[in-house]
Amino acid sequence: MCLLFLRPYRLHMTIAFSLTMVELLVELLLPFFLGKMIDAGVVHQDINNILMWGSIMIGMAFLAFIAGIINSFYASHTSYGFSYDIRKKLFEKVQSFSVANLNMFPTSGLVTRFTNDVRQVQNTIFMVLRIMSKAPLLVIGGVVMAFIVNVKLASIFIITVPLLIIFLLWIFKKASGYFDNLQHKVDNVNMVMQENLAGMRLIKAFFRRNHEEKRFVKANRQLADVTSHTVRFVESSMPVLLFIMNVSLLFILWFGHKQSIAGTIAVGDVVAVINYAMRVSMSISMFTFIIMGFSRAKASAERINHVLSSNRDILDAEYADEKLHIQHGQIAFHHVTFAYSKSTKHVLHDLSFTIEGKEKIAIIGATGAGKTSLFQLIPHLYEPMKGIIEIDDKQINDFKLKHLRRAIGYVPQSPLLFTGSVADNIAWGKNFASKEEIIQAAKDAQIHETILELPNQYETRIGQKGVNLSGGQKQRISIARALIRKPKILMLDDSTSALDLTTESRLLKAIEKYHCTTLIITQKVSTAIRSDRIFLLDEGKLSAQGTHEQLLEKSPLYREIAASQLGEEHMHAE
Repeated sequence: MCLLFLRPYRLHMTIAFSLTMVELLVELLLPFFLGKMIDAGVVHQDINNILMWGSIMIGMAFLAFIAGIINSFYASHTSYGFSYDIRKKLFEKVQSFSVANLNMFPTSGLVTRFTNDVRQVQNTIFMVLRIMSKAPLLVIGGVVMAFIVNVKLASIFIITVPLLIIFLLWIFKKASGYFDNLQHKVDNVNMVMQENLAGMRLIKAFFRRNHEEKRFVKANRQLADVTSHTVRFVESSMPVLLFIMNVSLLFILWFGHKQSIAGTIAVGDVVAVINYAMRVSMSISMFTFIIMGFSRAKASAERINHVLSSNRDILDAEYADEKLHIQHGQIAFHHVTFAYSKSTKHVLHDLSFTIEGKEKIAIIGATGAGKTSLFQLIPHLYEPMKGIIEIDDKQINDFKLKHLRRAIGYVPQSPLLFTGSVADNIAWGKNFASKEEIIQAAKDAQIHETILELPNQYETRIGQKGVNLSGGQKQRISIARALIRKPKILMLDDSTSALDLTTESRLLKAIEKYHCTTLIITQKVSTAIRSDRIFLLDEGKLSAQGTHEQLLEKSPLYREIAASQLGEEHMHAE
């Protein structure tokens, strides 16, 4: 599949390959002309023949020099254009993945594919067009020209060349497996590095520096060992190749000397065949480099193809209506059961409920009750195993994914901010958002005053993942990002946990004017009380639903939660 990305560069590849053939032709003819110069000029001491053949050889060498420079340009254009196109396609493919698809590939593995794997294939394409394609052709052409010059002297190649080809094919087959393992070790090192950098504050807080150093040393040692073993294996082929070719050279020298003394072979022919043998030897010595390049490229190409050939499990249905948009935000679950891929445990069991448009619902329950999983089904990030999910009395498959998700404002449990300004992060929720819209969303999210205190206010740069902001500031900017799109459905996944009660109260009050269906996952009973209804989830099942007062009457579990947070004397307080 990777090679399909070379189609737009067929003309450039043809030119590069043609120029390689020019270089090859020159290399094959130079020893032949050298033999002629020796026989016609040096042996007979004819200066005119020496000058004539010498001038021809210099001219051909200059032609090969020019061809090599132009070839490098076209080879570079092809390889870099290929890498640009394949990275672009990889990014588009990953962007189209569902969450379930992404779970198939660790982040470190995807980073390696975008960087190291693409670079390996790119470098190999350049070397193929510049050097690698010339080496095997030079071996074939050198042998053919040696037979043209003198069949007797070249007969040694009938034995040595087939032996070398069989040996090289075996090396290539073995090396491919080794390099595939090597790329997996690179993934592992990247994973350890990413986790370490992302969790640096936690590592310092727990003083786990030594532990993390040991993890990295272990992963790095494994990579070093595999790299060393692989390179040793490939490089060990070099002495074998050189031994066989040097034996060939010794035979040519011995047999050529013997025949030239007898007068049956011209001295120029012996020099020409020796030149061809040395060129063949040099080309075959490059085969170690070629094998290493092709083996790594093959392993990398297979890893890239694995991503590109992965089937997306969530697509727009064929019957999805382009004109269908969410209007009211009514949500209904009908006997929905859900489990994550490669897991037999159901996260949600036979879930059924209806949420009216513009209703405010609080979802409460213990850790692992399935609250976040429920949220992820509404924007169709996952496909339920059983049951039907409806929005505005239409199944979610009836909506185009772009229309469904644009109508939803989703604030995840762990707020993620992007490198850029505060304004950029808020405007990320809506294309072409105006400055007024950004400020209004920030005011409603209760972050406007805090932004004004920053050094450059809305143009203040946010570090990677918002490292220079507090947890509460990141949560409120994430909420502003969801509010700016004026969603029909707003989902807050425990997104007010870092806010004080006063700020949270003002935030929930401001959200009311958006007239959207609001779902809030929370662990605070004080927050849940402000909702129209409360859903109590317990081990993936809807244990109870109703107002705060209704749940106090009919749900022992809810009474226990409320009592633990509010105390018995405040349980009925509004």
